[in-house]
Amino acid sequence: MTETLTDIARVGVVGCGQMGAGIAEVAARSGLEVMVAETTGEALEIGRTRLLNSLAKAAERSKITEPERDAAIDRLSFTTDLGEFADRDLVIEAVVENEQVKTEIFQVLDQVVTRSDAILASNTSSIPLVKLAVATSRPDQVIGIHFFNPAPVQRLVELIPALTTSEETVLRAEAVVTGLLGKHAIRAQDRSGFVVNALLIPYLLAAVRMFESGAASREDIDNGMEMGCAHPMGPLKLADLIGLDTVASVADSMYAEFKEPLYAAPPLLQRMVDAGRLGRKSGAGFYPYA
Repeated sequence: MTETLTDIARVGVVGCGQMGAGIAEVAARSGLEVMVAETTGEALEIGRTRLLNSLAKAAERSKITEPERDAAIDRLSFTTDLGEFADRDLVIEAVVENEQVKTEIFQVLDQVVTRSDAILASNTSSIPLVKLAVATSRPDQVIGIHFFNPAPVQRLVELIPALTTSEETVLRAEAVVTGLLGKHAIRAQDRSGFVVNALLIPYLLAAVRMFESGAASREDIDNGMEMGCAHPMGPLKLADLIGLDTVASVADSMYAEFKEPLYAAPPLLQRMVDAGRLGRKSGAGFYPYA
């Protein structure tokens, strides 16, 4: 197991949005050399700022020391060229939840990553891993490594092997997640929603339907679950935190696979996504945000 842990030193993260930046921060704080890629210089600068601000806040709140913050920053590099991922031991894709976009990224990674046993992972929350795996010439080395938001705080990571994933890849990925990153890993089958979202998304959609029908106010729905069930955050606040576009995307993927009505996104959710009211990241969702 020691060899399994030490053979992963260079990590690539594709995407520096909320999830990508969080994953990159976790890896850099864990002592790994991390390269982060974005599509444009502007997106890369926004992502870099997001990541550095998060590290600064962690130091301010004494989650890490200032020397640890500085060391993590020194381990980070940024690029707009996936070709620079050639020497990566592990690459984690964390871009928009769109099957075509992710598939194209995996096809590029397959061409540019030169290490023969490199792990190619996706942070997808709903897209079948086997579809990404077969887009490469190394489907046995493709796996889902699904972090939760915010990645530096949430302890859980879902490991999702495709039908094609080798047991060696699963064990190596698990060793990285638990041994290097210090997370708790659970295994899930390659089914839309995996474990957590298969339970969570129907709950969030039920809250949206309740609000949409006028059965209760947003505050009463959230306070009911926070004060009545000891949830740290109500479902509508949580949907805003996740991103309403992500909630809708996962719901659509689950409905497409299982055809269960409880997985169907309510009309209000889709209208809010169409209007650009995506939650915290856009400044407005079920609640307004500064």
